[in-house]
Amino acid sequence: MPLFLRQFVTALLTCLLLASGASASQLQDLVRVKGAESSKLVGMGLVFGLSGTGDGGKFLPAMRSLARVIDHLAVGGVVASELKNSKNVAMVALSVTVPANGVREGDHLDVHLSAVGPAKSLQGGRLFLIPMTGPLPGSGIFAYAEGALSIEDIEFPNTAVIKNGAQMTRDLRAQFLNDRGEVTFVIDSKIASWPTASNLASHINGVVTLDDGPSVAMAIDPKNIVVKVPLADQTNPGAFLSQILTSYIDPPLIGTGARVKINEKAGTIVFGAGVQISPVVISARGLTITTIMPPVEPTLENPQVQENNWVSVDPQRRGGAKLSDLLNALKQLRVEAHDRIAIIKELDKIGSLHAELMIE
Repeated sequence: MPLFLRQFVTALLTCLLLASGASASQLQDLVRVKGAESSKLVGMGLVFGLSGTGDGGKFLPAMRSLARVIDHLAVGGVVASELKNSKNVAMVALSVTVPANGVREGDHLDVHLSAVGPAKSLQGGRLFLIPMTGPLPGSGIFAYAEGALSIEDIEFPNTAVIKNGAQMTRDLRAQFLNDRGEVTFVIDSKIASWPTASNLASHINGVVTLDDGPSVAMAIDPKNIVVKVPLADQTNPGAFLSQILTSYIDPPLIGTGARVKINEKAGTIVFGAGVQISPVVISARGLTITTIMPPVEPTLENPQVQENNWVSVDPQRRGGAKLSDLLNALKQLRVEAHDRIAIIKELDKIGSLHAELMIE
């Protein structure tokens, strides 16, 4: 084996051994704190400076907006019909994602833009200064956005981004502690269940010990755990919550559900060894199983060949058939990756895949 290959294999085995040893997870990897969620700011604006790829004078919403801008900043009395030859302007929808941990006045965030009219491209444009509000009517102005556009995907030139193009004018802070001094931990949907919630609540009560007091954590449903913050910590709960969130959970306490993860672009399928499927027979055009049954003294020149265009997994319906059995059978059929992915997606549609299907 070449030296570089031996080094690669050694490094790979080392990584696998390290990964197998790091079996526990921190609680913060399994839950999120309610109230610390991302939010959106929205707006509508005009992009100027396009090289003849804008909305054009026939798109009246853009022309009326442009007329109002000109009225406000320059001469009055401009009407949309006077702007019929304007092809360097486009009306756009704006959105800004506010991080889950909140932002402070003066922070800058990325602005994402999409043309709402017939503009062919936003390349080379610049957004005119526009206020950004909350998504609900009457929520007020939280930021202002402006700046030069960058096209992220040349296949979609009517969408763009302005890096750090929005500046906050108000604080948006996470509100996680309710008026009763409680914090809610929301369990990841992939593992949420009554057993998991109960086990995690018991774990939290084991981490935080209060003298002669009731338990601080209680599972109120399969997805939510309410934690009572001690009165002495409510004005500064950071240390108390950090102690809980950085504690390690043993895998048996986590009721992880079966999952199948597919990356269609890469053609990869990743799943646990125990993922099961219902008894199923799959038949597809162009798929064959070739079974060579040689005579007592087999030769390569004279094999007996039997071909079928179907494959049966667990035909006796005994139950317990695994996805790995199916994929091994499909491997015998020399099925391409995109066909294997299509079959798994169909199994999920008819309810024969006993796992959560995640597609990238």
